[in-house]
Amino acid sequence: MIIRSLADTADFKGGDASVLKELLRPGDGTADIRYSLAHAEVGPGQSTRPHRLKSAEVYYVLEGRGRMHVGSETAEVAAGQAVYIPPGEIQFIENTAAGRLAFLCIVDPAWTPADEEIL
Repeated sequence: MIIRSLADTADFKGGDASVLKELLRPGDGTADIRYSLAHAEVGPGQSTRPHRLKSAEVYYVLEGRGRMHVGSETAEVAAGQAVYIPPGEIQFIENTAAGRLAFLCIVDPAWTPADEEIL
């Protein structure tokens, strides 16, 4: 069994300008996974930078509200919702709430800096 604590995980600023804490990824002692799992935060009135990944990604919103942009589509999102982002699609999310926007990012195959293009 592998257990990771958000409180014990160091954060870093992603290329898209979100604050990330990577919880699971291949090669970090987790058993035979090909995906990565990270916790992301975007502050009130802020947004991530438009970017695209070579991998498929899912955002699962934990807290707050936002406006998700994927390709030519835009939709309001809130806690309890999941968003699928196909590989290669330009994406970004805006925090439209007064508090923080927190979400999980599941990337398959796992995220690497080389697989991300910031626009």
